Amino acid sequence: MMRRFLTAAGLLAASLAAQAAPPSHFGDVLGNGLLCRDQTSNRYFFDYLSQYFGRPYKREGGAYWFRTNDAILWGFPVLEVIISDESFPYSFVGAVTDTTPEELEKAILRQDGQAYAKIDTSRYPVRESKPGSRIVYFNTRSKIYCAKFKQLPPALR
Repeated sequence: MMRRFLTAAGLLAASLAAQAAPPSHFGDVLGNGLLCRDQTSNRYFFDYLSQYFGRPYKREGGAYWFRTNDAILWGFPVLEVIISDESFPYSFVGAVTDTTPEELEKAILRQDGQAYAKIDTSRYPVRESKPGSRIVYFNTRSKIYCAKFKQLPPALR
């Protein structure tokens, strides 16, 4: 009986976490990760997002996908956050924002002072900052991400 109660309580807590508003430090934590200003530990971001938004709603393309209800970065809604899983060769954190890459780039420059350069001449150019953060088109929205090479496990170094 107690086991069932604890299981139900755990499910309720996870459900409430998924419905909660983003924490006040969301912009600092996730924003700095997306701008490549901090470590890009997929474990850290997975735990952080699970704590405040609940479990990922899908696992696809080498990533865990989280819905981030009511989250805002640089003045724009953040629809989803993507964290690399263990199958992907890089450790990355990314976010889909409800704005164009041009508008996101301007907002980041205005608020954080980080500039981006177009690194190709395609119709939908990739933008990259000096620390390595990238902004790309994601249909009519933008995706911003930071990817870093995963180090070998300690036993293999």
